[in-house]
Amino acid sequence: MDRALKEGFSTRWATYFPGAELPIAFYYTDQPDAAPATKSADRFRCLICDLAAVREGTSRRFDGEGLGCGGARRYLGFDPDLRPSFAYFLSCGIPGELEGERYKQSPELVEEYLESQPAFEAPDRFVVFKRWDHLEPKDEPAVIIFFARPDTLAGLFTLANFDEVDPQAVIAPFGAGCASIVYHPYRELAAECPRAVLGMFDVSARPCVDPDLLAFAIPWPKFTRMVANMGESFLVTDSWHIVKARMAGALAQTDGDAESP
Repeated sequence: MDRALKEGFSTRWATYFPGAELPIAFYYTDQPDAAPATKSADRFRCLICDLAAVREGTSRRFDGEGLGCGGARRYLGFDPDLRPSFAYFLSCGIPGELEGERYKQSPELVEEYLESQPAFEAPDRFVVFKRWDHLEPKDEPAVIIFFARPDTLAGLFTLANFDEVDPQAVIAPFGAGCASIVYHPYRELAAECPRAVLGMFDVSARPCVDPDLLAFAIPWPKFTRMVANMGESFLVTDSWHIVKARMAGALAQTDGDAESP
């Protein structure tokens, strides 16, 4: 992790996105000392809920046993298998046996969908999540993840398109919350022109984030280009200054509310 890049982004983020939450990063490693381990899961636990501590500054390391959800184990590359009758679970369910989430119209549609979402194998034993300001020189982020409100998302979306001809420089694929921040952006690393991923539309994971937040996950090569482009982009224009002033005003209001007796 380049120190100049880390400090440069931090300065520009505070300048152009006042009060916006710092992003988190993830990467795979075989080093157990990269971050504190998450205890083995003995019950269901959503990864998005687990990441609340990371967003607050507590780094976390996971392996397959530390993930409390079969979907997370699949989408992070630790277990290719899904729960039995998953196609029914994601769709109509099985009367008297399994309640369906009704996210897809039929089990057959789920099966066809899964064919386009092949499992992958994690390249190392662990996956590490750290907030931006806790990244160290030894860390090599694969993806940068923002949990952001609409004005921040508008800025990130526009910046992601700044140096692209293709209007699909940002995608919003259907999938679990963890798929939108890990599986899809990680797969984009293999693309000639990696795309950013807009996500956190998973109804089951929504309770783990504030109601006005979505996720914006950016493969590392694209993220570094976005950082380099910040100073020559729309972020220096009067149009963004108006939005930025509103963001700063919202921050001041929040601080005022926090100081009220």
